[in-house]
Amino acid sequence: MTHLTEHSLVQGGRSAAFATACVRGGVAAGLGVGALAVLVIVAWISSPFPDSGAGGALHLAAGLWLLAHGVELVRTDTLGGLPAPLGIVPLLTAALPVWLVFRTARSTLDPADETGPRPSPAGTLGAVSGGYLLVAAVIVVYSESGPLPADLVTAGLWLPGVVLGAAGAGVWTALGRPLPGREEAAAALRGAAAGLVTLLAGGAVLAGTALVWHAGAARASYEGIAGEWSGRVALALLVLALLPNAAVWAAAYGLGPGVALGTGALATPLGLVGDPAVPPFPLLAALPPEGRGGWPQWAAAAVPLVAAVVLGRSVGRATGTGRARETALAALGAAWASGAAVAVLAGAAGGPLGSGRLLAFGPVWWQAGAAAVLWGVTVGLPTALAVRAWGRRVPRPKHPKPPKPPKPPKQPKAARTAEAPALAATAPAPGAAAPAPPVFDFSLNGLDGLNGPSGLADLDDDEGYVPYDYLPASWETAPTPSTPPAPRPAPAPRPDTEPPRPSGTTGAEREATPKDTPLGPV
Repeated sequence: MTHLTEHSLVQGGRSAAFATACVRGGVAAGLGVGALAVLVIVAWISSPFPDSGAGGALHLAAGLWLLAHGVELVRTDTLGGLPAPLGIVPLLTAALPVWLVFRTARSTLDPADETGPRPSPAGTLGAVSGGYLLVAAVIVVYSESGPLPADLVTAGLWLPGVVLGAAGAGVWTALGRPLPGREEAAAALRGAAAGLVTLLAGGAVLAGTALVWHAGAARASYEGIAGEWSGRVALALLVLALLPNAAVWAAAYGLGPGVALGTGALATPLGLVGDPAVPPFPLLAALPPEGRGGWPQWAAAAVPLVAAVVLGRSVGRATGTGRARETALAALGAAWASGAAVAVLAGAAGGPLGSGRLLAFGPVWWQAGAAAVLWGVTVGLPTALAVRAWGRRVPRPKHPKPPKPPKPPKQPKAARTAEAPALAATAPAPGAAAPAPPVFDFSLNGLDGLNGPSGLADLDDDEGYVPYDYLPASWETAPTPSTPPAPRPAPAPRPDTEPPRPSGTTGAEREATPKDTPLGPV
C-alpha cells in the first residue's frame, strides 16, 4: 500500500506547475506567430497581384516573426541570384512577442490563485523560456523551406537572448521589482533608465522634426513606391513599424558617430561624407543633405547633452546623503549601463539591407555605445557631483531684525498740564530738599476779584508767587480791569467733602464757627 506524504504531494504539485509554465510559454509563441500570420494573410488576400499562394504568405509570416526577435533572414529570390541578408528589425513588431513572454512569466510566478502550487523564480524562467524556444525552433525549421530562411547563427544567438531577457523581466516584476542592496547600484540603474528614456524621446523628436522638414520628399517617395490602395496600406504599416528605428537612428546621429548609409558613406552632425546608397523609402527622405553640416545638424547634439544631464541629476539626487566617491561610482555605473543599452538598441535597429554597398546600413552598435558612455562620463558625472553638492549645502539662517519697541501712547493735553506741577513738586533741588510749591487753582473762580481789595496785593506777600501763573491762557479773551467779570456762584460742596476754607482762616477758627444748617445758623 502506498502512502502519500506531504513532501510527495508538494513535489507533484510543483512538477505540474512547471509543466503548465512550459505549455504557457509555447502558447505565447503561437499567439505571436498567429497575429503576424493574420496580418500577412489579410494583405495577401487584398493584394490585386499576389505573387504566391497561402503557403508563401505563411512562410513570410514565419520569417517576419523571426526577424522581430533579431534573427537575420536571407533573401534567395534576388535579381543576381546571390543570397542577400536582411537584418534590420522593425522594432515595433518586436513589441508583441516580447510583451507576450513578459506577461506569461509574470502571471506564472504570481498567479491569481494563491493556494495552488507555483514554480520557483528560476523554474519559471526556465519553463516559460523553454516552452517558447521549442516552438521557435519549429518555426526556424519551417522557414528554411520558404523564400526567407533564417540565418542559423543569429537564430542561435539573438533568439534565446531576447526570450530570456523578456522572461527575466517578467519574473523580476512578479517579485516586486527588487533592486540591488547597495545604494550605488540601485542609483546607477535608475540613472541609466532615466538617461536612456530621455535619449530615445529626444531621438523621436529629432526624427519627427526632420520628417516634417522634408515632408515633400517623403510624400513623393511614398506615392512612387505604392500605387494601389492595398500596397499603400502595407507600406504605411511598414513605416509605422520602423518609426522606433528612426528614433534610434536619430539618437545615434546626435551622439556623434552617426549612421552608415551604405559601405563608405557616413552621416554625422559635421556633415555627410561618401556616396550614400539610399533606397527610395519615405523615412529615408529625412536624412541630412550631402556636404558639411550647419546649425540644424549641430543642434542634434542637444539630445545626448540633455540625456546626460538627466542621468547625472538622477544619480546625484539618489546618492545625495553619501560620500562623493559613492556618487562618482554610481554615475560611472549609470554611464556604462546606458552605453550597453544603446549598443543593443543600435545593433537591433541597424543591419544589412542586402549585399554589396547595402551590407552596412544604420548605426554601428559599438560606436553608438561608446559615445553614450563618453557623454555619461564627461557630462553626467560632473552633473551628479554638482547636484550632490547643491543638495548638501547648509542654508544660512536669516537673522530677523529685532522689532522696534512700540511708541508710548500720547497723553491728552489736559493730563500733561495736570502732571507738570506734580513733577516739578517732586523734583529735588540740588544740594538740599526744596519745599513743595503751592498748588494754585487755574479755574476762573481763582481769577474772580483779581483787582479787588484781597487781589494781587494779598498774593504779593506769598512766597513762591509768580504773577505769570495767573495770566490767562489767551490775551484776547482776558477780562479788562475796567470791566471785571461778574462773580459766578460757587459750586455746592459734595456731602463727603468739607467746604473750602477761606484764605486767612485757620482750622481752629473754622471749628469755632457754628455749623450751617438748612434752617440757618444754630
